[in-house]
Amino acid sequence: MKAIMVMFDSLNRHMLPNYGCDWIKAPNFLRLGMKSLTFENSYAGSLPCMPARRELHTGRYNFLHRSWGPVEPFDDSMPEILKNNGVYTHLVSDHQHYWEDGGCTYHTRYSSWEISRGQEGDPWKGVVGNVNIPDSPFDNPLKHFMSGMVRQDQINRRYMQGENCSQGITFKNGIEFIEENKDEDKWFLQIETFDPHEPFFSSDEFREMYPDEDYDQADFDWPPYAPVFEDEAVVCHGKKRYAALLSMCDYYLGKVLDKMDEYNMWEDTMLIVNTDHGYLLGEHGWWAKSIMPTYNEIAHTPLFIWDPRFGFKDELRSSLVQAIDLAPTLLDFFNVEIPSSMEGKALKNVIAEDSPVRKFAMFGYHGSHINITDGRYLYMKGPARKDNTPLYEYTLMPTHMRSMFKTSELQDVKLVEPFDFTKGCRTMKINAIPGFINPVQYGSKLFDLKDDPKQLVEIDAPEVEVRLTCEIARMMKLNDAPSEQYERMGIQKDGNFSLEMLAAQRDASKASEYIAELDGFGYQSGVFNQLMALLNITPEAQRQVLLEGFIDYLSVSSSTDKIIKKEHIKGFAEQVPMPEEQRAMALYFMEIAGRTA
Repeated sequence: MKAIMVMFDSLNRHMLPNYGCDWIKAPNFLRLGMKSLTFENSYAGSLPCMPARRELHTGRYNFLHRSWGPVEPFDDSMPEILKNNGVYTHLVSDHQHYWEDGGCTYHTRYSSWEISRGQEGDPWKGVVGNVNIPDSPFDNPLKHFMSGMVRQDQINRRYMQGENCSQGITFKNGIEFIEENKDEDKWFLQIETFDPHEPFFSSDEFREMYPDEDYDQADFDWPPYAPVFEDEAVVCHGKKRYAALLSMCDYYLGKVLDKMDEYNMWEDTMLIVNTDHGYLLGEHGWWAKSIMPTYNEIAHTPLFIWDPRFGFKDELRSSLVQAIDLAPTLLDFFNVEIPSSMEGKALKNVIAEDSPVRKFAMFGYHGSHINITDGRYLYMKGPARKDNTPLYEYTLMPTHMRSMFKTSELQDVKLVEPFDFTKGCRTMKINAIPGFINPVQYGSKLFDLKDDPKQLVEIDAPEVEVRLTCEIARMMKLNDAPSEQYERMGIQKDGNFSLEMLAAQRDASKASEYIAELDGFGYQSGVFNQLMALLNITPEAQRQVLLEGFIDYLSVSSSTDKIIKKEHIKGFAEQVPMPEEQRAMALYFMEIAGRTA
């Protein structure tokens, strides 16, 4: 028996023809759907890239204990377990995060691995002199933080033309492994490409599939992680650039299907085609992922599986499944014992008869909302404390995405008692660095996916919120979640949560929007968060002066209804003496802080 996993990054379910998209050209995905099972209710778990890959290895949620980081010494890694049980495992990838500090222990779990360089800002080819940076329609004050990556990306593209692109080389390496080992038994091949993750760099032949002659603004293929400030023409252009790259992914997927056909590998080879998460292209007024609520465009993922043990193809499976289920599914396929630490379930019975393996799927980012769905309702449980604390990282591998933890972060490290999955190892407990967006500002959100699959209208159904909160508590207990996560989220550790507790949390949230000096004023939705964002980026010694200045501004600018509106806070910020770059940054943070959706 053999298995192949073709894994994409940021592959949007809602932009595949298999799931109803009528304008994307992806004939090989359609072909895949006819040769495999299409899963209708597949969800991510921990987000984004490397947290998702830790789940792929360990079959358990990452986001309650840890943000971005490597495989830990105590982790049970699916490829390594296979390797240790006589199944040869091989990884081919261009996913540059594997070669950074925050992903450095994943690829070495396989029997062998090959890399292809050049994706995104991969520090690959060196150019010392000036590099031309193309214009962009985005006026994003954070762009100077990305300038080094954009510069490096422009250098990398010089060496990635046609099928010599990093995705092309990755699939070429994967096909070579298939050709070399097609007659051998007991191997697992993971072909993993960073595409269609941004930047949406694709060959001209694919861009020409989505003409955009009427578009008269700057060409781009790299949206920011930000709200959509741009007009509909820019959004449409971004979708077309993504579509071109998706069609390129489809082209290379076809090469794997061709080999499956040529060598009749459907008889003895499992095929899994999956992704880590989706991506927003203007939906809900956002670009990308990470800083907004985790809508279904991000969390509801495409998944296709062919299992030669059963031979079911061109069918749908509606049971709820998650990324954590893939590791035990592969172990089960090779008849290898599944470790007790894995929370995921082997999908054999879902494949065979659509028999459910779970009633709920939980997902999220470390330190953000805890999200849960039963397939009908989707609940985004927001933090109960306005400062989103307490929050810690638990690790023996203190690295962030592209760097080790700073020594300043490690001054107050404590060793804590083992979790039930750390094999008796105590871990470091490290204060988590808060993100520049506080998830509290979005509140909790509840959607009815049956009546509102695009999650456009929040519903008020306290009984459903209470039921799903109790399920979150149950799943947190199964994950041996840190005790402070219950405190941060306002969830009882014993799993008891009532309508009265929910009402009290709602009242406390409203009462927290209070500044004594502004007593008597009300706030337009999101404006209190904007004011706090402005105060938070002001040096502490100057905050009281800033607040007094705002009160004076309101005395001549506010209307008689005593409601502070977005135009008030923006108008004040535009006249506060500060360097223009700092003002642009302040307005950017304030715009994001004012978002409640």
